[in-house]
Amino acid sequence: MFDAYLIEKNDGGSQSVRQCQLEEKDLPDGDVTVRVEWSTLNYKDALAITGKGPIVRSYPMVPGIDFAGTVEASSHPDIKVGEKVVLNGYGVGEKHWGGLAGRARVSGDWLVPLPSAFTARQAMALGTAGYTAMLCVQALQKQGVTPKSGEVLVTGASGGVGSVAIMLLSKLGYAVTAVTGRMEEKPYLESLGAKEVMPRQFFDSLTRPLEKARWAGAVDVAGGKMLASVCASMLPYGVVTACGLAAGMDFPATVAPFILRGVTLVGIESVNCPKAERLSAWQQLAELIDQKQLEEVTSEIAFGNVIQAAEDLLAGKVRGRVVVKVSG
Repeated sequence: MFDAYLIEKNDGGSQSVRQCQLEEKDLPDGDVTVRVEWSTLNYKDALAITGKGPIVRSYPMVPGIDFAGTVEASSHPDIKVGEKVVLNGYGVGEKHWGGLAGRARVSGDWLVPLPSAFTARQAMALGTAGYTAMLCVQALQKQGVTPKSGEVLVTGASGGVGSVAIMLLSKLGYAVTAVTGRMEEKPYLESLGAKEVMPRQFFDSLTRPLEKARWAGAVDVAGGKMLASVCASMLPYGVVTACGLAAGMDFPATVAPFILRGVTLVGIESVNCPKAERLSAWQQLAELIDQKQLEEVTSEIAFGNVIQAAEDLLAGKVRGRVVVKVSG
């Protein structure tokens, strides 16, 4: 038996979540069984657990889009018993049982080796948020945005993706401007490497197709009007990476930034990202992340506190990354 969270839907169509105990025979199909040691709480996890977003695709569902642990059984040719592994995405926690349980059974094709630079806890302190932030930074680099190109903007800066993006960009020598709805977090964001911190409300006043050009690059986790305002404020040939929808799925923009300034909008899709790109992202994270700084942006919660933490995250009461101790 092992502890787990289970999301269920009743006959009336409403969703409920509970902490319970499951057996290995309850696990879904897969060729690798992992003893989950650490998981994490992402924005998507919080939406799934609270039912405030259409994340879960089938019921019952064990949430948790990330986990790190040790392989207990494997019939996959490339995965050995005893190996330390990490999983991000692939619909885990949405379509396939995820990491907020003591055991997970998945396809071995979805797993990557735990980088030797990280413990399982540190890997979850990064999790999908950190891995997505790395994909955003790599996309900016591929598009030719260098520290000499100009300032780089990071929206949702106090959240998981934003916090790690600031750390990475600062380490690489970029001048980072952080955008947050909580200006009381300014000292925290400056400690991560932000040169300037701006209130989110500033962008609410930007309504023209083209605004004053300032940013050479941007990492946007918000979507919605924020993303439109960011695009309108880019320097000629600036690059925006879009990886989230915290402010909504709509995009009330015009084509002006793209055809008059040559702005590039790059979508970052982390769920089904090819394995070679995943390995590259984790390798670069291992090279760039200051583990002491990572610890400073990470909070740990007990397994029994996941539901309350999910509510707090959606209420904007959580900054940085949240890790969950699942099993020893």
